[in-house]
Amino acid sequence: MNLTEHPENSAQYASLNVNRGIAQPPAVNPYPTERKKRRDYTPAEYTEEIRKGNITVLSQAVTLLESQKPEHQAIAQEVIEKCLPFSGNSVRTGITGVPGAGKSTSIDAFGTHLIHQRNRKLAVLAIDPSSERSKGSILGDKTRMEELSRDAKAFIRPSPAAGSLGGVARKTRETIILCEAAGFDTIFVETVGVGQSETAVHSMVDFFLLIQLAGTGDELQGIKRGIMEMADGIIVNKADGNNIEKAQLAAAQYRNALHLFPLPPSGWTPKVLTYSGYYQMGISEIWDMVDEYIAFTRENGYFERRRNSQAKYWMYESINEQLKNHFYRSPVIEKKLPDKEAQVLRSEISSFAAAKQLLDSYFNF
Repeated sequence: MNLTEHPENSAQYASLNVNRGIAQPPAVNPYPTERKKRRDYTPAEYTEEIRKGNITVLSQAVTLLESQKPEHQAIAQEVIEKCLPFSGNSVRTGITGVPGAGKSTSIDAFGTHLIHQRNRKLAVLAIDPSSERSKGSILGDKTRMEELSRDAKAFIRPSPAAGSLGGVARKTRETIILCEAAGFDTIFVETVGVGQSETAVHSMVDFFLLIQLAGTGDELQGIKRGIMEMADGIIVNKADGNNIEKAQLAAAQYRNALHLFPLPPSGWTPKVLTYSGYYQMGISEIWDMVDEYIAFTRENGYFERRRNSQAKYWMYESINEQLKNHFYRSPVIEKKLPDKEAQVLRSEISSFAAAKQLLDSYFNF
C-alpha cells in the first residue's frame, strides 16, 4: 500500500481505516442522446396552438416577444395580430407593494382561491428586478408560488425588468393579449414595487391592488399620494397573530387618508381590507371587492373607457420606443455619438448642445 497516499492506514493508526472508494465516472456522459430540436411554428400555427391552450407554445410565443432579433419580432407581431380578436375577455389586476409586503405569497393564495373556489383560469406575469450591474434576474417567483406552480389552470411567466420603464417588461401588454387568447380569464401583473413600475402597470390593468404592511414603524410612510391615488383597493397583509390590531389600525389610517383625495374618475371609492396571505384569511372578501368594482365600472361605462385609453397610451409608448431605437441604430449617430460624448466629458460643449447637434444630424440624414 502506498502510505504516502493514505498515511493513516499505517500500523500506528490501527484504529483508522480509509477506503479508496469507487472509481469516479467520466465527466462526459458516455451514453449521449440526441437533443430533440424545438419545432418552429408559423404564425398561424402559433395562433392555433395558443387558442387550444397549449402552454408550451404560449411560452415559446412569449419568448419570441421578448427576443431582440428582428426576425423573431416580425413573427411575434403577426401572432399578436392574429390573437387580438380573441383577447379582451379577462379581468386584468395589477398587484403592487413595497418589497417584503408579501406580493408573491399573496398571489399564490389569491390564485389558489380563484382557481378552486371561483373556477377561474389564471395567468401571472411576474416582473423580476434586474441587476443594474450584471443585468441579470433571479426569476424565482415560481419558488414563492408553490401551489400555483403545480396547478394546471395557472400559467406563471416571470420576466426580467431589464431596465425598461420602471421595471415593467417591455412586452407585458402583448403577453396579456396572448394569455387572453389562450383562454385565461384572470390576469395578474405583479410589479417590482419600486420606481415608475406602478404607473406602467396601472396603464395596462382594470383593477390596481396595493398591498401594505402594518407594524413596520411609521404607518404614514405607506401613505404616499401618488400610489394611493392610483389604487382601486388597498389591502393590509399579515393581519394574523399579534399583528391583527396593528393591521386594523393601519387600515383605519389608510381609510382616513383616502378621504383627503378627490373621487377617482371611475366614481369608485377605494376600499381598505385586512387579510393574511400566509394563513389565507380574508381572501374571499378581497375578490368580492374586485368583482364589485368590475361590475360597477362596466355599468357606468368607465371600464370600456379605461381600456380604450390604455390602448391609445401604449400606441404612443410604442412610437416613442421605436423612434428611440431607430435614433441609436442610425449610422450617422453611431459614428458621431462617441465624439460628442467625449466633448461633453471634456467640458468643450454642454450636454444640451451636444444632444441638439446629434438630433439635427439625425433629422438631416
